Amino acid sequence: MRLIIIIIVLLFSSPVHSMDTYKRIHESIISNSITIIGERHRRPEAVRFFRSLVTSYLQQNKCLTIGLEIASSQQPLLDKMAEGKATVFDIEIFPIIDHPPLRALISDLAEMQKHNDCLKLFAIDAGLELETNRDVWMAVKLAEQVNETPLLVLLGNLHTLKKVDWDLTMTKGTSYVAEILALQGHDVKTYPQIWTDYACSTWSRFIPADTPEAVKLINSKLIAKLNAFESKAAIGVIDGVILWECD
Repeated sequence: MRLIIIIIVLLFSSPVHSMDTYKRIHESIISNSITIIGERHRRPEAVRFFRSLVTSYLQQNKCLTIGLEIASSQQPLLDKMAEGKATVFDIEIFPIIDHPPLRALISDLAEMQKHNDCLKLFAIDAGLELETNRDVWMAVKLAEQVNETPLLVLLGNLHTLKKVDWDLTMTKGTSYVAEILALQGHDVKTYPQIWTDYACSTWSRFIPADTPEAVKLINSKLIAKLNAFESKAAIGVIDGVILWECD
């Protein structure tokens, strides 16, 4: 019984965000731009943060296109959800990403879309049946959507890296979607969500890219997962960090 109560609290508790976080990110969501919010998969607070970011942006009566880490083959079902002809349970989501808060987000966004012609949802990922690099595929899909309506995307944290100094003696270098788009000349802003430790998820604040703290965080929490050299600066790699801490 105690475990059930803990799960309910984790799913429905409301984290606190610094207002500066919303302000900084809102400023990057402009015409012909792509803003990528990183997440650690299956963290409920990461998904809820994205939803609150969308809600606060739409309250400004602005248009928005949202890209989701779902196979492009699921786009017809996303469209049917907006028409009330399908539910979120009809959509296939990669198991490593799938969890109830993510499905709740998709359902909420589809409901918003029903009442807002200025909001569009796109499934941008490559399906397992496609023999292609996922980041290359997602970059193509996002580039196709660049126009006067800004793009806001939710992807795993590593996809937010605009530059990685790979140790080529250990691995073949590759580019994540943010780097591919940046090299193509697109206006790309990226903001990974990082946790001080697994249990800290009640408060988030914005860390600018031009700070030593941002460099330390991306090296210890993201670059450390790769066969790559540490970054000497965060500028050019990401545009800011959303840091989750304990209250």
